[in-house]
Amino acid sequence: MKVVDGYPGTRRPPTSPPAALRRGPLLVTAVFAALGGAVTTAAALPALWRVWQLYAMLFGLVAAVGLVAAVAALGWPTRKTAHFGAFTAAAALAVWVISRPLGLLTRFDPWQPADTVVGFTDAVVAGLAVLALFGFLVVARRRAHPWPSAARRVTAWIVLFPLLVAVLATGVAGTVAAGESSTGPAASTLLDTGPGTYEYCRADGIPLAMDIHRRSPGGPPAPVVLLLHGGGLVLGNRKLTGPGALLSGSRFGSLRDELTARGFAVAVIDFRLAPAARWPAPLADARCAVRFLKANAAALDIDPARIAVAGTGTGGTLASLLGVARGRDSGPYQGQDSMVRAVAALAAPAEFELAGQDPLTRASVLMALGRAPSTWQAASPLTYAGPGAPPFLLGNGGRKSAEFAARLRAAGVPVTEGPVSDRSVADFFASAVG
Repeated sequence: MKVVDGYPGTRRPPTSPPAALRRGPLLVTAVFAALGGAVTTAAALPALWRVWQLYAMLFGLVAAVGLVAAVAALGWPTRKTAHFGAFTAAAALAVWVISRPLGLLTRFDPWQPADTVVGFTDAVVAGLAVLALFGFLVVARRRAHPWPSAARRVTAWIVLFPLLVAVLATGVAGTVAAGESSTGPAASTLLDTGPGTYEYCRADGIPLAMDIHRRSPGGPPAPVVLLLHGGGLVLGNRKLTGPGALLSGSRFGSLRDELTARGFAVAVIDFRLAPAARWPAPLADARCAVRFLKANAAALDIDPARIAVAGTGTGGTLASLLGVARGRDSGPYQGQDSMVRAVAALAAPAEFELAGQDPLTRASVLMALGRAPSTWQAASPLTYAGPGAPPFLLGNGGRKSAEFAARLRAAGVPVTEGPVSDRSVADFFASAVG
């Protein structure tokens, strides 16, 4: 009889290392989904840190644990590491649910800094977390068995390869979009340092940035053109180069140079994007930008009586609404209004509707404005065309722009139509604003 630990007849079972799992396509896909979500979250941390450090530390912890879990699952693929990966993916998803759909983090929306270029970057992180959770759970339930046949391995890779490529592309795109908010100078609330990057408004606790460009300081107060980027109210940012400018189709670099050469100051802003922020958030931000310029005209050396606005695509729609949609302004700088002296809307839709639209445009409208036709009508400049509007330049077409121009002319508003160039836009503003 064998004696173990002083007790006869007891045999200690031999210990063995945890059974290793294969690094098959499902495990690899789950790992890269977890990595994509963690890296995307980490990319937005510098911008989030500038707003509130506590949320940044929470998100940083979630990202760090997710990275460790993904590396462990790929480097040492066992049921334990697969369960660890599933747990961290579930935790990341829980943080998203608590902060975005449920809105329980009440100080502000901590995902907003990640959504400044693509308005659904946070949803990308949540989707990757769901894929990682599902993949890790399926892998953890599998039995360890001998190496499968070559045909079976090849078939598995062929079936899951498109999903793996989609996961990789989504993770890279999410990381680039989230990281774009962290590049460049932080917006400053100090206005005594001359033209630069400023915080023009703080919407729901999130600072919104404005870049001001001009040829040289000094001289009389300059007229201002506020530029609003396109992107379907879902994509883009204020920057003149980089991913945000590419997604918004921005042509603002050459237009800025043409305007500053004529003596204008040029202001370019970020505004909140859908679906992270629902309508009328972008319009409220644009109005706040105009009021900011008027309230701080002396510090910025600009003329508050000569503020115009231009936009491309849906940025042009916002510009048109600044010209025709009258109403009481709410928010900061209540001593000022958001009226402008002239509007240039380039390739801008004057009305939102789904009939006759291609699938991509339909998806963009639904994402930006929701499904309520009343919201589409409220976001359409055509609804408000009437007397009292400033001079308009409606260039390069746009949905219902001809009808919009006809209604404005019928109300006695000066309207210029047709193909435009940077020079003709600058000529228009020089004539309308002076």
